Amino acid sequence: MNKLLFDLSQKCRTWLVENPGPDGRKKIAAHLEQLLTDQDAIDSLVPITAGERDLLYQDPDLGFCILAHNYPGPKTAPPHDHGPSWAIYAQVRGETEMCEYDLLQQATDDTPGKVTVNKTYQMRPGDAYVYDEGVVHAPTRTEPTSLLRIEGTDMSKVKRLRYEQI
Repeated sequence: MNKLLFDLSQKCRTWLVENPGPDGRKKIAAHLEQLLTDQDAIDSLVPITAGERDLLYQDPDLGFCILAHNYPGPKTAPPHDHGPSWAIYAQVRGETEMCEYDLLQQATDDTPGKVTVNKTYQMRPGDAYVYDEGVVHAPTRTEPTSLLRIEGTDMSKVKRLRYEQI
């Protein structure tokens, strides 16, 4: 682990221990916005050679993960939340159009939930957004993009429910 990643992981850990709810996450997002103004930090944390989901760090006690994402071309995700967890998306390269949704009908294991668009915005390099538990959102990328993401837990191991936009 390089020094920059180590420092970021320790700052995240400190803020999440001191402020385990949304306030700690907001501190992390604000730090990411400042950190991602530094090209050396960008190249170190999210090298252009990173894959679509590279786990950089997972905290052994709190469980949060720091990930690098590079998408070589267009990519759209359906509306989703992070189940019992949260996530912070920090745009590194390119742009992402993000939609956030209002929940109209809760999803179940057998039936997708129903959502409608609440707001849409562009994420540009240096922007960082917190998606707390239950916030349904969907990113659309039309060109190559990169982002740094911090999840409250390793989402690759969490079963998620499906949502449909109406």
